[in-house]
Amino acid sequence: MDLALIWFALLAALLAGYAILDGFDLGVGILHPLARTDGERRLFVNVIGPLWDGNEVWLVTFGGALFAMFPEAYATVLSALYVPFMMLLCALILRAVSLEFRGKSTSPAWRRLWDLVFFGSSLLATFLFGMAVGGALVGIPLDERGLFMGRFVDLVGPYPVLVGMLAVALFAMHGAIFLFLKTEGAVQERLGRWMWHSWGSFLVLYMLTTMYTLVAIPRATANFEHFRWAAGVVVVNVLAIANIPRALFARKYAQAFVSSSVTIAAMVGLLALALFPNVVTASNDSAHSLTIYNASSSRTTLVIGLIIAGTGFPFVLAYTGIVYWTFRGKVKLGETGY
Repeated sequence: MDLALIWFALLAALLAGYAILDGFDLGVGILHPLARTDGERRLFVNVIGPLWDGNEVWLVTFGGALFAMFPEAYATVLSALYVPFMMLLCALILRAVSLEFRGKSTSPAWRRLWDLVFFGSSLLATFLFGMAVGGALVGIPLDERGLFMGRFVDLVGPYPVLVGMLAVALFAMHGAIFLFLKTEGAVQERLGRWMWHSWGSFLVLYMLTTMYTLVAIPRATANFEHFRWAAGVVVVNVLAIANIPRALFARKYAQAFVSSSVTIAAMVGLLALALFPNVVTASNDSAHSLTIYNASSSRTTLVIGLIIAGTGFPFVLAYTGIVYWTFRGKVKLGETGY
């Protein structure tokens, strides 16, 4: 078996799972300032309150798998992206703190402070995730040993910034649809408008990013010549995006959420196809790229990791399913909660 390829596919699956699940609660944070009253802001927080920490397990698992199975790639990425990684870590920590702290006092100033932290950290984390994806497609300068040989400012360019904006619009749309499913009344009516606005913003940025990618990063589509089935991922992506407004117009909101989730999964799949066989692409010389073969751990490590993943992953899926089933339905405010 090609164990390195299997682990590359598993990493893509973990990333897709995280983007789908944590994507909507990051989107809720981005939309949080649009709530008009403290009650509405509490409602938004309570929608994701029982779910957000479990969603982040997927990110932790992704990072652990990358560290164990492709350690050289992990080391290179963290050395190159040390500053944005620390910014991301601070954003995720502050986001968790804001969710827990805003309800510790009824002071309006106190709650406004943590509402601002919740919004800012959600926006920053999403934007940094998008920039990381854009940077992965552009590549980073590496020496012959696969070590980063540039500066942080070299990694900030128009394409990563554009992909960061796309990520913000995508998660905002995803979060708006999820909020609509979990609320009712006047708040839900306003969310209907937000869903359309966020979808329109996403569509514009998606088209701009696609055109930019095709023109400026030709290697992003190089694997389409070798894998004919890859065109199917593009078709699924386009159909899922197109089905979102159709489902919204037909008032099939659960279907719109599924389409939004499929859109995210397809985009992660396209990212994996654009990178393969690289884990880290060298922008200066393709021969210096870290591939799934020259950056992987030993075969023994890959086998042991696969056994552990095969044993533990069903429990993660079962836990996720139980939590979402337990907290299904509309969210109503009570005396307890966030």
